[in-house]
Amino acid sequence: MTVLTKQYELKTKGNCDMVDITDRVRIYLQSSKLKHGNATVFVVGSTASVSTIEYEPGLKKDLPEILEKFIPSKQKYHHNDTWGDHNGHSHLRSTLFGCSQTIPFVNGELLLGTWQQIILIDFDERPRSRKIIIQLIGE
Repeated sequence: MTVLTKQYELKTKGNCDMVDITDRVRIYLQSSKLKHGNATVFVVGSTASVSTIEYEPGLKKDLPEILEKFIPSKQKYHHNDTWGDHNGHSHLRSTLFGCSQTIPFVNGELLLGTWQQIILIDFDERPRSRKIIIQLIGE
């Protein structure tokens, strides 16, 4: 079994900015020469998430809109009182989505659906530089 890890930084705009990172994962997998295993994609931090979605214009609008209804950004949160900031909603959204995804691969190909992309979602209230870690475990 081989374990390979790569990290890179990605600039985001915040406020539910979604970035398709599928190709970065695919390229790293192809360069690894691994054929069978799992790819884990992880974002460092507690106000961003890694998920999957059909990365198309409609859903890129729908997701922030539904999150604003479910976990409003302008609501009072105890976290904001604790630290004097205004990103309590960002932490809650990140907790619901989680900070990683694991995608199996077979014959060197990620087993994603036809319309399924891996995305980074930055929930924070400002632009950030996010550290993404891709770890491949396989043979």
